[in-house]
Amino acid sequence: MPPVSPGRLRDRRSECDALDGLLGAVREGRSGVLVLRGEAGIGKTALLDHAVDTASGCRVARVTGVESEMELSFAGMHQLCGQMLDRLDDLPGPQRAALDSAFGLTAGAAPDLFFVGLAVLSLLAGIAEEQPLLCVVEDAQWLDQASAQVLAIAARRLHAESVVMLVAIREPCAAPAFEGLPALLVDGLPVRDARELLDSVTPGGLDPRVRDRIVAETQGNPLALLELPRGLEPAQLAAGVGLPGTPRVPDRIEESFARRVEQLPAATRLLLLAAAAEPTGEAALLWRAAAGLGIGVEAAAPARAEGLLELGARVAFRHPLVRSAVYRAASPEARRRVHGALAGAIDPDLDPERRAWHLAHAAPGQDDALADELVRLAGRAQGRGSVVAAATLFARAVVLTADPARHGERVLTAAEAHLFAGSAVAASGLLDTADPGRLDELGRARLERLRARIAFVTGRGRDAPPLLLSAARRLEALDVRLARETYLEALEAATFAGSLASGRGVLEVAEAARAAPPAPGPPRASDLLLDGLAALLTEGYAAGVPTLRRALGMHRDSDDLRWLGLSVRIATDLYDDDAVLTLATREVQLARASGALTVLPLALTYLAGWTVASGDFAGARSLIEEASSITAATGSPPITSAELYLAAWRGHEAEHARLAAEIRRDAEARGEGWAIATIEYATAILHNSLGMHRTALAAAQRACATGETIASGWALPELVEAAVRGGQRELALPYLERLSELARCSATELALGFRACCLALMAEGRDAEDLFGEAVDRLGRTRATPHLARVHLLHGEWLRGERRRLDARRQLWIAHGMFVSMGAEAFATRAARELLATGERVPEARVETRSRLTAQEAQIARLAHHGLSNPEIGARLFLSPRTVEYHLRKVFTKLGIGSRIELGRVLPGVDVDPG
Repeated sequence: MPPVSPGRLRDRRSECDALDGLLGAVREGRSGVLVLRGEAGIGKTALLDHAVDTASGCRVARVTGVESEMELSFAGMHQLCGQMLDRLDDLPGPQRAALDSAFGLTAGAAPDLFFVGLAVLSLLAGIAEEQPLLCVVEDAQWLDQASAQVLAIAARRLHAESVVMLVAIREPCAAPAFEGLPALLVDGLPVRDARELLDSVTPGGLDPRVRDRIVAETQGNPLALLELPRGLEPAQLAAGVGLPGTPRVPDRIEESFARRVEQLPAATRLLLLAAAAEPTGEAALLWRAAAGLGIGVEAAAPARAEGLLELGARVAFRHPLVRSAVYRAASPEARRRVHGALAGAIDPDLDPERRAWHLAHAAPGQDDALADELVRLAGRAQGRGSVVAAATLFARAVVLTADPARHGERVLTAAEAHLFAGSAVAASGLLDTADPGRLDELGRARLERLRARIAFVTGRGRDAPPLLLSAARRLEALDVRLARETYLEALEAATFAGSLASGRGVLEVAEAARAAPPAPGPPRASDLLLDGLAALLTEGYAAGVPTLRRALGMHRDSDDLRWLGLSVRIATDLYDDDAVLTLATREVQLARASGALTVLPLALTYLAGWTVASGDFAGARSLIEEASSITAATGSPPITSAELYLAAWRGHEAEHARLAAEIRRDAEARGEGWAIATIEYATAILHNSLGMHRTALAAAQRACATGETIASGWALPELVEAAVRGGQRELALPYLERLSELARCSATELALGFRACCLALMAEGRDAEDLFGEAVDRLGRTRATPHLARVHLLHGEWLRGERRRLDARRQLWIAHGMFVSMGAEAFATRAARELLATGERVPEARVETRSRLTAQEAQIARLAHHGLSNPEIGARLFLSPRTVEYHLRKVFTKLGIGSRIELGRVLPGVDVDPG
């Protein structure tokens, strides 16, 4: 093996120092994560071995990703946590249930990957309380998707647990779950060290030109320098004859290992192949399979002597490239033979999915009976949350199905499973194998709908609405309920595409949905959403609002996540702040509880947007950070609309400009008009706060012109204010009429308060005074604190224009205090300018106590004030209890307090429900 002791690692001092620093920190109670990236053979394994060898006083847990095992969900977690399951009873209930389900210990509901990740974090933290822990992950690019995401979730939340996680990833392979974590690129050795290493394995000496050629072609790769000369005669080396040509360095290394394996006895090669095909490292399983193959224990001796394999309590190859070399060099017949032996060695009651996986790889051809068994086990895997394993088993069943009638149905089922598992590319590839001629009419319609859903999931832009609309029309005569669901999906997609949609866009989809067949039987909430939204978009608010209100009422207590996000958007469009908060909070709670990772970030974004509108900017920042942590851990695209909205209200021009440019670039490429309208609305808020009313007016006009149901409606008050304050009052009249109609139909205090404020801006004398009073009264009964503060500001500005300085000062001081308290800096500055104009002296705004806290500290402080324990806070925020305790100590120090009881005194806004 390559040298691994610190004294013999050549030119790895800086890398060793980094690892030693992490190990030193873990012994002092701090955690750390480092991702080692580099090509195969570059020395990542040697560095990991160095860390293990020098981790005195630490417990070591190790897991290795294996290419052939990527299809089996939680396979990596079995390696890591198999010896920790005696600690399951120490976990919080949801975490324990999730891990039980993931490992097949119970047949519960599908587990949430985040709860599994938190359970793993809790297990690691529990062990680390007794002894610092070093967790080593090798070849992470070959971990199954579920294990990679779970490890990344845990890694991103390590802070004060005395755990070090080292992750090695082969370049240029992708491992998106670990992107963004601290990384160290491991390069080849410098020329001098590479020459010395090569000389150490070629005692006969090399011609300097041959030596330099090898060093140059291997680019200083240590394993290549050690392995490539093996098997070549001294004369061949001296003359440079027989050296590899142009293949990549990892391929050359693998070829070198393959040459060494070819020289071993047949029984030894077969034993190595069985070990490579079953990478759990269970020696007992390997020997049971070996017995089935007629291989005795003596077959291991040549592999050991050659330094390729270690067989003790566990099976360990010298290097991952040995495993891949063995498996790839074997014939298909030999692979099927060892997979069959391994399947026969696995207890079908203890691990039926792994056994089925081996059986599928052992099958010489199509086998309907085995395909049926795979379908059954795929359903079982779905039930316990192994969505990737289920998708893989369904896909393998497709390959094994000979019956043409069932083949097409299984293609659709497998594609749906892959789409649910988050692999739209794999789903699309499966659909490409479907033969529409062998599907019935419903099957062909489902095929079309699946392609449309893939377009929506991957783009959320202009491509999806017409595809979903076509699928919905086709389904009408086949399955009315499925057709209506597809129409609603098409409407949702069309509202995202908005002004950038193809053809007639939203109106075309809404007209088609309006003509859809009625719901069979009593209407469900989704039926009311479809009918109400189609009516609103085709005939106006008066036609759609009553039905939509019934739908929102049904969704308030619903456990169906599918349409809650759309309901939040509709409630926002109707200015129904009570429904928005209730539904958004409900969506977040359900998404957290059920582990809907694709839903939770967007749900948190909706709730964050309304939290901004409520004036709790710190709370909104916490929700935004939580959503960002989830998208980072799962590799999903970030959702930054709430962050843009917050930057606008804070008056942060540079941050707003950066976010707007990023969102616009992405939205225009995908055709998501809703995002463009959101940018214009946020831009109008920002420039109104800065007193740049002409710029705000132009942005608000663009937002209203898009016709987006939400952004254009909420931009109406911004437009009226900008037009009046910018001296273009006449431009506001048609928009004020639109706002008045919306307010009459909605009849909420929020809508009527906005209408009263805008009418006040257009009125004079006593009428304006009364309307400002009405606006304050109505908005005072809502949660829209920033908008209430703006009414006081606008009223004060109007009073100053009427030369009523004393009255103006009272309104302006109220506005200034509210803006300062929530952190709306530009609006506070605008109010301060008005106060100065009345002759008042405005002291420098005092920074609120909570603004000295980070977003995470503020969130922890608020939850602690509400009585949540450290474990409960950790479960809510995806942190370990020890990290929560660490942050609370920092909170107490920053705030100058000594207990949770005092949090309510120093933290404004903690009375807000934490959701």
